[in-house]
Amino acid sequence: MTETAAALPGSRSRTVIVWILRILMAALFLFASFMKLSGQPRMVEEFELFGIGEWFRYLTGLLELAGGIFILVPPVSVFGAMLLLAVDVGALVAQLSVIHQDWIHTIVIGAILVTLIYLQRERLSGSR
Repeated sequence: MTETAAALPGSRSRTVIVWILRILMAALFLFASFMKLSGQPRMVEEFELFGIGEWFRYLTGLLELAGGIFILVPPVSVFGAMLLLAVDVGALVAQLSVIHQDWIHTIVIGAILVTLIYLQRERLSGSR
């Protein structure tokens, strides 16, 4: 533990919470990436609704893969969370405008990612 982390009250519990959220989000987005990149029929159907082409499903899957890996690496975790938040916002827009299915999960995922970014905000300033 660094001196900065040791000086923060509740830093141990904060660290545990950050790791739980990292692992949860990594698992979720790595699974979603697998679904897209492996061409699961449900994913193919959803992305066909956009009429953009298969490349968009692959791009989204690769962004989820990169974010899912980055979020587990402490020095770049906050940037991984920001990348995944951008993907999540895109998913919310897609759910509301094209797919018209369950959009609540994108809001919950976004809230978790915002919380994770907030808990790691000191990394944005480079102080850690």
